[in-house]
Order: sequence, then C-alpha cells, then structure tokens
Amino acid sequence: MHSLALHADVNRPALVHGADLPWQPSPAPGVERKLLERIGGEVALATSIVRYAPHSQFAAHEHEAGEEFLVLEGVFSDDHGDYPPMTYVRNPPGSAHTPRSARGCTIFVKLRQMAATDRQRVVVSTEPEISRRQVLHRAGSMSVELHHLPPGGTLALDAGHGGEEIFVCEGSASGAGIRLQRWSWWRRPTSEGTGVLASATGAIIWLKRGHLDRTAG
Repeated sequence: MHSLALHADVNRPALVHGADLPWQPSPAPGVERKLLERIGGEVALATSIVRYAPHSQFAAHEHEAGEEFLVLEGVFSDDHGDYPPMTYVRNPPGSAHTPRSARGCTIFVKLRQMAATDRQRVVVSTEPEISRRQVLHRAGSMSVELHHLPPGGTLALDAGHGGEEIFVCEGSASGAGIRLQRWSWWRRPTSEGTGVLASATGAIIWLKRGHLDRTAG
C-alpha cells in the first residue's frame, strides 16, 4: 500500500459511515478492511474495521506503537486467547502476536496511537446486563467507554478536554444534525464542544475521550 493521508488532521472533525465503504484487501489472504483513518503505508497509524474470513490469519508481528480493538462479530484469537463479541483489548507498545480467527470475525481496531509509556495490557469482557456505561480503560485524561443506549436513550457529548471519537457498534443515533448508523465513526476535536446523541431504537456506542493531542503526520 502506498503512503496514505486519510482524515489525518486530528484538529478537524471527521465522519465516515463504515458500512458504506468497500472492503479492501490486506496483505494476508482472507483478511479485509475498511479504512476510517490512516497515516502511512502498510505500517500506519490507522483506525479501521477489519474482517477475518474463517481460518485466516496475519503473520506474527510486533506492535511498535500499540493497538487497541473491540470485537464486533465472531471470535478473534491470538497467542493469548480467544475473544468473543464485545471484548475490548489493548496490546501495549512492543507487544507481539499472531492474530487469527477459526470461525471468522470482525473487529474495530486502532493502530499506532499509544504513548511509549503505556505499558498496560488490558482485556475487558463487556457486561451490558450490569451497566449501561462501562469504562474499558482510563489513563490520565484519556478514557475508553462502552455505552448501551436503550430505545429513547441519550449520550452526552463533550469534546472540550482533548476531543472524542464515537464508533457505533450496533443500532443508530443522531445529534448535532448528524445521523450515525451501524459502523459510523465520528471524530470530534476540542473545538466541537458539547452536544447530545439520541437513539430512537437503541445503540451500542464505543466512546474514547481526551486523546486527540497527537500531531498528525
């Protein structure tokens, strides 16, 4: 893949409806992806939706600047275990694995967006029956959460302290004149301020806040 700058400026808002994007091949047979954000070539800072066909895998590799992902469908596996739907994983900088899936899976993944000092590996199985809001990870001003909105539910938006990203895992929601559907990704820099997302039918929303202070390349 040639070097690519896709939604590279974190000081500008970005909205991508991932469900409408075509699947693009990766270097690994049977692994495809939808590109939401990317800076670089095959080794890149990236936010993507990645789909593994049954019995497909990537070669063993190291994540020099870390990765985090949320399993959307199927079961994702690597050297450390098997991860069913709605499992959140953070692999810190310098970690290595061989990602694969025996039955096939789809994940939402962010690559090369961790500080070198972030050394904690995190694995969280979400529990929607216990809490509508689950904190998946917190470090300083940065937090990662999963929100289960019931029909008619709302989610307060606040990009004022380091920006925020929203990814709709299931369902739909709308706010600020924008309608989000399943697999929509919305980046809101600090300048976007506050707002409210509302879901008429219910939604599962991944939310990351306080992290958009890196320099776009």
